[in-house]
Amino acid sequence: MHFIYSLIIGFLVGLIAKFLMPGRDPGGFIITILLGIAGSFLATWLGQLLHFYHPGDKAGFIASIIGAIIILFLYRKFFSSPGEIS
Repeated sequence: MHFIYSLIIGFLVGLIAKFLMPGRDPGGFIITILLGIAGSFLATWLGQLLHFYHPGDKAGFIASIIGAIIILFLYRKFFSSPGEIS
């Protein structure tokens, strides 16, 4: 059940991040889920690094969205074509 919950939350986080940063992105259901889950991992890691969270704590929903937006921004910065405006 935890796995299905993680997939649903990952999809919602990825969907909101893509909505807040409109533009051309890697699309699809699976990529959106992976974006959300990776955003959560990034937010947890950064939160623990900056001492917002204790070891073992996980990032919340809003922090996960911020993490997904960071990943989406980095993707666009490093993988967009040179002539494409980001």
